[in-house]
Amino acid sequence: MGMNKHRQVVVTGMGCISALGTTLTREMENMFANVSAPEPPQHFATDHPIKYPVFSIPNPEGNSGESPVNRWVSKPSQNLTLTARMGIAAAAQALEDAGINPKELAHKRVGVCMGTTVGCALNNDPFYIQYKQGGKPGMDPIKRFLASNPAESIAREFDLDGPTQTITNACASGTDAIGVGASWLAADLCDLVIAGGTDELCKVTYNGFISLMITDDTPCKPFDANRKGLNLGEGAGVVILEPIRKESSLQEGCRISGYGSACDAYHLTAPKPDGRGLTAAIHQALSNSGLTTKDIGFINAHGTGTRDNDKVEMQVFKQLMPKTPFFSTKGYTGHTLGAAGAIEAVFTLYSLTRQIIPKSMGFSTLDPGGPNEPGESSESKHPGTGIAPVEKNQNISCKAAMSQSVAFGGNNAVLIFSRP
Repeated sequence: MGMNKHRQVVVTGMGCISALGTTLTREMENMFANVSAPEPPQHFATDHPIKYPVFSIPNPEGNSGESPVNRWVSKPSQNLTLTARMGIAAAAQALEDAGINPKELAHKRVGVCMGTTVGCALNNDPFYIQYKQGGKPGMDPIKRFLASNPAESIAREFDLDGPTQTITNACASGTDAIGVGASWLAADLCDLVIAGGTDELCKVTYNGFISLMITDDTPCKPFDANRKGLNLGEGAGVVILEPIRKESSLQEGCRISGYGSACDAYHLTAPKPDGRGLTAAIHQALSNSGLTTKDIGFINAHGTGTRDNDKVEMQVFKQLMPKTPFFSTKGYTGHTLGAAGAIEAVFTLYSLTRQIIPKSMGFSTLDPGGPNEPGESSESKHPGTGIAPVEKNQNISCKAAMSQSVAFGGNNAVLIFSRP
């Protein structure tokens, strides 16, 4: 997707919810205080003898006081999944951050583009168990799921009638949703776009990642030599996108300068070892932005903590931008799947605006690369990278930054943001 230079896209508002907190301000306070506190799942149980830690949002259902998610939903009578409610809450925060009263949107072409993975379609165990046993379960869980399409839920909450799309492109969904939303503005299909991603913790995905043997039984360690896998998380990230016209007063705020998307179609769950898909997405985003690798001040990497993902990313960084600082924020939030790219885009924008980046939580030991590990194919081999992520919070001085996602199915998505 190319960016129409005559209709640049600016981010005018941001909203975010994660295990770090239920507002962006609180999240950033905790991130730069280097807070990380994964714990065993609290809202579902499994038979695994090992309690793999996850990053849950605080008090999602309000069991001990008002829910920090529900207070943002103006129509609480709606029976919606947590995935949908987090998306609405992050969108409400983003509109507030942009100084926009939702009532002002009535006569505008407002699009909604949201990413998710399964959207928690698989979180209705009692219904499925009863049905499988020959029973006739009530249809409320199905009605709740059908009413909880993330993009449609937001459009319904704010009475919007513009383009509405939910993207399910694995862990790149949130990144792609922002890129697609920006393309709507560049094509003059909308006056404003609400874009991002949302996903909640789910027992089926929890069990699934454990079965893939890519889940760490301790806090995850992205890019560390001793990494063992990811920790799952949940949350939502949303940005408000608006075009800058010649007569517009929207001169402040960071721009979406470039977006790239590429699929290497190598494996169902593993990235192509040579990083070809990610490299292609980066080159496409750079080409769209008119920037070069030298203009990128830092990279918010996908950085899951899995051996294959981190290895490929570090290899690509060494080839394209060996001196550019990079980090992963998944040591603070866990891997929030379809929400990850959007949450990380918000974090990237915050860091770019304030010219400060956080330490890559979980990293302590340099991974030299080198010989294959037991069970790895020869195609997985790559020379030692000898590069490391950011090891402490640091001030920076730059005009552009990159946020990227490396997803199942070989999907790679990259966003480039620039300061005005």
